[in-house]
Amino acid sequence: MRLFYCLIFITIISPLCTFAQGNLLITPMRVVFEGQKKIQELNLANTGRDTARYLISFIEMRMTSTGTFEKVSEPDSGQLFASKFLRLFPRSVTLAPGEAQLVKVQLTRTGQLQAGEYRSHIYFRAVPDTRVQGEQIQLKDTSGISIKLTPVFGISIPVIIRTGAPAVNISLTDISLENQDSVHPRLNMVLHRSGNHSVYGDITIDHVSEKGKVITIGNVRGLAVYTPNQLRQFHMDLEKKPGVNYHHGKLRITYATASKDAMSDPLAQAELQLH
Repeated sequence: MRLFYCLIFITIISPLCTFAQGNLLITPMRVVFEGQKKIQELNLANTGRDTARYLISFIEMRMTSTGTFEKVSEPDSGQLFASKFLRLFPRSVTLAPGEAQLVKVQLTRTGQLQAGEYRSHIYFRAVPDTRVQGEQIQLKDTSGISIKLTPVFGISIPVIIRTGAPAVNISLTDISLENQDSVHPRLNMVLHRSGNHSVYGDITIDHVSEKGKVITIGNVRGLAVYTPNQLRQFHMDLEKKPGVNYHHGKLRITYATASKDAMSDPLAQAELQLH
């Protein structure tokens, strides 16, 4: 019997500080060079039951207006790639079950950097083990064909270089609510970004009753608008909680710097009157 392998490539891009996919855990999930720091470390850990090998490289990606990513080879107008100013070592890792290893990201050629923001993505691609566990050796040819689908997991995280004085502004516009009693209310809005840096933060949606009672009904962590994008469309379903009437009061939407400090200053805030 002849055996043909079909490789399925799955690329995951996540804003979370720690993320696991395909048995690979990466911490942190975002690298930013600013100030005097020249080296940063990523911790990789194999959470699976088998030894796994990963190739590490740079790829270039654009963010669309809906927040998805597309691989590109040439920068869009106003987009600057960071990869030519960075080094990775090692470029591949082999991790036994439960094993962890550090990968270093080094900033180089800083004298050639102009003011602004540079972004590339570090890509961790699993090398598939195409050996079939427990497969019996065929002693004669047959006319049959079997297909084995082998998923190849890839995790991509952003790496950003920032130089010069930051100048960025963010606003929340086109806010609307799709409110049907049989389903979760759906919030729609647009994040507008201007300036020389991207923005990255957490969205919190509070319901404020007519008597002033505040109940949090939605939260999204790690929402970014990367340069050169000037806007990002955003949609999310809101929770139905006791005491929340989506026909009275108002919604307060806060976009704040992603931080463990709950008192971080908002990047932008807006309100929607309900009726």
